[in-house]
Amino acid sequence: MEPLPYFHRQFAYNSWANRQVLQALPPADTPRYCQLFAHILSAERLWLERIRQQPQSYAVWPDFSAAECAAQLASMETLWREFLGEMSLQSLDRRISYKNTKGELWNDSVLDILSHVLFHSAYHRGQIASAMRAAGEQPAYTDFIHAVRQHMIE
Repeated sequence: MEPLPYFHRQFAYNSWANRQVLQALPPADTPRYCQLFAHILSAERLWLERIRQQPQSYAVWPDFSAAECAAQLASMETLWREFLGEMSLQSLDRRISYKNTKGELWNDSVLDILSHVLFHSAYHRGQIASAMRAAGEQPAYTDFIHAVRQHMIE
């Protein structure tokens, strides 16, 4: 599979998995779940802003409610879809220079940043699932193969 269709598919899965997690969150804003989920969304936005050389919109660990997370999720789905639609194979090799939240200067390829965004989100979705299980709650079932088998993503 060519890199661009691969990333379109992976980000479609990422959006689906994020929506599943949001739907599985308990009705009351549970601080730890919302904190982790808000971090996923804020970090996704931060990385896209770094790629686009835009200023950072939100704190890395914002204090979003579940409703604010839902709004951010919808926004991020649109932003990633638009960004991926503008990309070319050559743009994956483009180097992005940025300062991290510690003020350190880094230079990474778009390819590596996109991979990081996906893995970072999956890592924190796993943390949410673990915390929910520990509290006796049922987390979202977000396995990639499940999404494929259920035709949730193409």
